Amino acid sequence: MKFIVISLLSLCLLSGSCSLAPDFDSSLSSIVKPYRFNFVTWELEAISCEVGQWLSGNHEETDDQTDTVIEYFSLVEQIKSLESEIAADEASDIAELEAELNRLQEQRMALADKVERIIATQIKEVLAEQGIFHPADEYIRLKVNFPPLNFNLEELPYLLVISPRDRIDSIREIALKQDLTLEEMESIEEQVDELGVSSLVVGIGGAGATYPTLVTNSASLRFTINAAVEEWLHQYLAFKPLGFLYILDLLGISRNYEIATMNETLAGMVSGEIGAIVYERYYPDYGNSAQQEQESGFDFNREMREIRRAVDEYLAQGEIEQAEEFMEQKRQYLVSMGYYIRKLNQAYFAFHGTYADSPTSISPIGVELRELREQSVSLKDFLNTVAAMTSRQDLIASIK
Repeated sequence: MKFIVISLLSLCLLSGSCSLAPDFDSSLSSIVKPYRFNFVTWELEAISCEVGQWLSGNHEETDDQTDTVIEYFSLVEQIKSLESEIAADEASDIAELEAELNRLQEQRMALADKVERIIATQIKEVLAEQGIFHPADEYIRLKVNFPPLNFNLEELPYLLVISPRDRIDSIREIALKQDLTLEEMESIEEQVDELGVSSLVVGIGGAGATYPTLVTNSASLRFTINAAVEEWLHQYLAFKPLGFLYILDLLGISRNYEIATMNETLAGMVSGEIGAIVYERYYPDYGNSAQQEQESGFDFNREMREIRRAVDEYLAQGEIEQAEEFMEQKRQYLVSMGYYIRKLNQAYFAFHGTYADSPTSISPIGVELRELREQSVSLKDFLNTVAAMTSRQDLIASIK
């Protein structure tokens, strides 16, 4: 699973050779204006809620209560099952199913605050064991998390990702409201594509550009733990050279795809290790998180990498239409193998390919970071070493 960072800075400057009309941003803005996610309103409501919890004493540290967490994620699974049944529209008692769905959603909402605090406490304990507290802990020995680790389980905004058609590169990422219908998503994509680019509206698993950070309320327990760690790490890294350069990349001030890839992959690797410790310590008997292997022997990761390589070759030769036809053919093939992808295009690879350990990425940075991790004396040493880097050359030079 991919963990995704969403930027509040949704209109970035263009870079590179992508030629767009001078009024591109104006046209884009008019298309997305009715659907934008309002971060200011969300932050004001979130801060008000946080203050209310502190004043009422509901924000005190919570003892380890794994049963409450397991109950919450049991409700998540029941809700997803009911939503699928309702979406299939084959049951005769839709009204009863919708009433049951509302009841389960209310139960989940009632547990959310407590579950957030329990998981946050568990994550902080593991971070402390690893010696990871705050970005300045090399100089300031305070054993306090900064930024404070705090996240909300909510329905997340969608993200509109835009790439040039002639290469794979995310040149715009715009947050859209949570309640988009499929028809609205496809309408937005169709209008944006008419501007001469490749676009895709995607769901995200987490957002680190807010405080508290946002984590989807419809994912598995393991995904949620990893996402909560990863979004905190993005805030942690913002105070380090690597993270600061990533912010400049998001702003379009200094575009650097390698920096973006290093930042995203580092956060993913560290959160994976921390998340695994939390999950195995507190929830060793909860479900089976291992992915079921396909009996057919189909290797999705290998297939996606081969598709990505072929697409890059088409685009390098200027064969844009052929690349797009190829991606659609492969999308249909993946669906036939049980992997549903709504839309496979340049924007899809631009969005998912930032993670060097993703099957959609062909970047060598993932291999280099894994090699450096193996050479590092600790997870903290690995995190701070990479966080201090300002280029991929620093990464290469650090590998013994």
